[in-house]
Amino acid sequence: MSASHIDRRAEVVRLRAERPRSLTVRFSLVFFCALAVFAWVSGEIDAVDFLSKRRRANVERFLEQDVLPYPLRESVRTEGGGGTLELLWSWVAELWTDRGADAFWTTLWISTLAIVLAGVSAVILSAPAARTLMRTEPFARTPARGAGEWPWRICAEAVRFSLVGLRAIPEFVWAFLFLALFGPGAWPAILALAIHNAGILGRLNADTVENLDGGPLRALRSLGASRRQVFGLAILPLALSRFLLYFFYRFETCVREATVLGMLGIVSLGYWIQDARARQRYDEMVLFVVLGALLVLVADVLSQLARAALRRAR
Repeated sequence: MSASHIDRRAEVVRLRAERPRSLTVRFSLVFFCALAVFAWVSGEIDAVDFLSKRRRANVERFLEQDVLPYPLRESVRTEGGGGTLELLWSWVAELWTDRGADAFWTTLWISTLAIVLAGVSAVILSAPAARTLMRTEPFARTPARGAGEWPWRICAEAVRFSLVGLRAIPEFVWAFLFLALFGPGAWPAILALAIHNAGILGRLNADTVENLDGGPLRALRSLGASRRQVFGLAILPLALSRFLLYFFYRFETCVREATVLGMLGIVSLGYWIQDARARQRYDEMVLFVVLGALLVLVADVLSQLARAALRRAR
């Protein structure tokens, strides 16, 4: 073994010995491991029942019969599987034309409109929620003291507390409230998703503003720029890439949530998933689940393309 290799190993050993140790992290790890073991052996969760013969039979029936498209069941029983692809394509096309297309596009439009409303609201709210901006002298190296500073601090904390309230209430609860107010339709889902995601994006954007390098912003302020001009001319360009990163991440989440909210009666993919389950047409249910997964995949691809284009432009 060469001397350089021995030196590298010695350096690794030294760094490992000098690494910071946190008793909180170690205690948390041991605590949650013990909690998981207790949940497993306490009797509340029966692992043996999960692997019971009855459950295995249910899984086999679901995979071999229930999930098989209805036309294929008839084909397998009467013709031995002849014309499988043609029958499958005809079945998929019929469901797509009858229900799938409208639900697919409705889900997409709900999620798109919701995230646009949430994104615009979050950018607006990020300014008063940023504590480094809400000062008598924004982005000063040392925060000012005195009575004049308190109104700014109270305003920032009030906005941040409001953002907590927006995201603390789940989308399902918001949707129930708006269904009672506006009745069935797409707007309850749009508003529910927009409000919840505005709370999440607003907090993330405010933290981004607070973590910006204050040097350029102080320089602009010293030239006489107003607080609004500092935000529009310096903060937004500097934070735009991070804002868009969060925006597209939440867009992917919005697509998934718009699908689920269809189970409340809003005619999106989730509505037809719930309808097929209620009628025990599991083959149709699986098709609509696949359409939902395809929509999330499309949103993920668009998100990655947009972020890659932004990185190239920087």
